[in-house]
Amino acid sequence: MTTLAKNRKAFHDYEILEKFEAGIELQGTEVKSCRERNISLADAHARVDEDGEIWVRGVHIAPYKHGNRENHDPRRPRKLLLHKREIRDLKQATETKGMTLIPLRFYVKHRRVKVELGLCRGKARHDKRETMKRKIHEQEAKQAMAKHR
Repeated sequence: MTTLAKNRKAFHDYEILEKFEAGIELQGTEVKSCRERNISLADAHARVDEDGEIWVRGVHIAPYKHGNRENHDPRRPRKLLLHKREIRDLKQATETKGMTLIPLRFYVKHRRVKVELGLCRGKARHDKRETMKRKIHEQEAKQAMAKHR
């Protein structure tokens, strides 16, 4: 699998409880632009609508530089492809438990562009600090072990 884009900010701002793999409906020029890694997931989020479909919004896929006047709109909402059971579970989790759907990364699997979608809960400021402290302690422990060897 080739990773095309990763949402690093999501790992800092949210606690990721569960991950899902979803297909995404893209136009031809969007696929070509994705393969050139012209994707930004900075303000991206997903939402389940009344029709039982999941739409991702805020993903910026730059216009294909060799495209013509039929190029795509960079910030248009795009439909995600999941099983109905998964959509139902995600809708219930976002409505009742107050969680958010965040696209974590775009990647290519078997020549198709896929999205890793995370069911997330927002972190408070003190949680972010604890996470950073834990990472620093783990890093120091690894360095000490490597130095000892």
